[in-house]
Amino acid sequence: MYSDKIKKGLERMPNRALLYGVGISPSHLNRPFIGIASSFSDLIPGHIGMRDLERYIERGVENAGGTPFIFGVPGICDGIAMGHLGMKYSLPSRELIADIVESVAKAHALDGLVLLTNCDKITPGMIMGALRIDIPTIVVTSGPMLAGHFGKKRLSLVRDTFEAVGRYRKGEITEKERQILEIEACPSCGSCQGMYTANTMSCLTEAMGLSLPYCAAAPAVLNKKKRIAYESGYRIVGLVREKLRPRRIVTKRALENAICVDMALGGSTNTVLHLMALAYEAGVQLTLADFDRISRKVSHIANLRPGGEYFMEDLDVAGGIPAVLKRMLSKLSNTLTVAGISIKEIARKAVIYDEEVIRRPDKAYHREGGIAILHGNLAPSGSVVKQSAVDKDMLKFIGNARVFDSEEEAMEAIMNRAIKRGDVVVIRYEGPAGGPGMREMLSPTSALVGIGMHKSVALITDGRFSGGTRGPCVGHISPEAQAGGPIAIVKNGDRIKIDIPGRKLELLISARELAGRLKEFKAPRPKIASGYLFRYSKLVGSADRGAVVL
Repeated sequence: MYSDKIKKGLERMPNRALLYGVGISPSHLNRPFIGIASSFSDLIPGHIGMRDLERYIERGVENAGGTPFIFGVPGICDGIAMGHLGMKYSLPSRELIADIVESVAKAHALDGLVLLTNCDKITPGMIMGALRIDIPTIVVTSGPMLAGHFGKKRLSLVRDTFEAVGRYRKGEITEKERQILEIEACPSCGSCQGMYTANTMSCLTEAMGLSLPYCAAAPAVLNKKKRIAYESGYRIVGLVREKLRPRRIVTKRALENAICVDMALGGSTNTVLHLMALAYEAGVQLTLADFDRISRKVSHIANLRPGGEYFMEDLDVAGGIPAVLKRMLSKLSNTLTVAGISIKEIARKAVIYDEEVIRRPDKAYHREGGIAILHGNLAPSGSVVKQSAVDKDMLKFIGNARVFDSEEEAMEAIMNRAIKRGDVVVIRYEGPAGGPGMREMLSPTSALVGIGMHKSVALITDGRFSGGTRGPCVGHISPEAQAGGPIAIVKNGDRIKIDIPGRKLELLISARELAGRLKEFKAPRPKIASGYLFRYSKLVGSADRGAVVL
């Protein structure tokens, strides 16, 4: 066992003394050392319920003959961090989390890992760290929260709080209704109820084979989740004995399976960043072209919020991710999973309980997958749009640029009703280096929806979007403005063309004019010149390569 480095031999007498200091018995030294990386936090609804799951994982590890050790991993709630300086830290926290998992597991010579995670950057960050050190690993995502209720109406965070801001400003809801929505939209622990980033990543983690079947969609409050936690703790000891490491599971074919599921579910655009980051740590070549290729051949068959009306609890009742895999059996590669059976075996055993929640491909919501990759003179290295959440009349759009150098400037204009029909809101200097941190633009996109302009106004950015974003919103524009990408030289009044079916994002000026503007460009001084974000801005790569720290 790898842990023998700290527990075997005369020279390890001091190490053993310190291990006895944490309360273990001599018999525990002969067992595999299993780290339980827990991102429990009082700050995050998706993580507040993890204390119970830690206990069930511990029971599983102990009963299977392992020695469990819980250690802490930090997390940021994107919803609470949204709309202010805090969101600059969200994506950079992914790299910190990966470093923490690597550091603790290596320093303490752990034999295996259970990653107890849930929310947006925490799940990919933990997996990145595990792939980096490549010791047997299993992931437990702690599950989505239940829908809120306002009478018979079901509520979710994005529709009924972020978008409600615009509806309230427009006068469509009263102060009393606003207060009810605020209190009732998030009625339990768990990740936000729709196919937003946290739940998308949970689903893709299961599709890659790193979680046990049915883990992703099982609500946080159900005993079903506790049983999955116990079984995961038990199973990790078997993975250590079998020497089944995560790099054998997270292969190019497994990542392509995850992309297939992403497209079928209409998942968050953030998964493009995260899957590419996982590929980087796994030593796998994955590009934006892979996402677009798969999007063109996989239909969108499960329409959850924000684009649709179903919730994660509906997906769970309909059969969960195994049922989605069953629908896509012919599209999948037969890859390894932590369950000890192949992904196709899991799919074949699944039962689809609701033909509407998980539709047949011939009755798909959209012929293509949920995400499209656009290129053009505005995005030479690519950009990303959640096409399944765009109204069909807005799939092609030409408008006048309204340029803002920060999210705050754009939000002020939207709330003051300064944005008009036919505008393309351009938010720049919000990329990985320019932000720094590549903030999510959920506040401005939700405000546009709330005031009813998502069918007449588009938004493009070198930042990114929440999984809750809907409407013609194009993000991850690469190269970013800070690096001198063409988005940096857009002027107010320029005409911009968005053609999602044609996969084009174009600034409608002559090539000569474009070249002249780019020649005159000078990068502005960094927005933040000290601390972690300053260091991050100097090391982070481009969004089209996953925005990883190189």
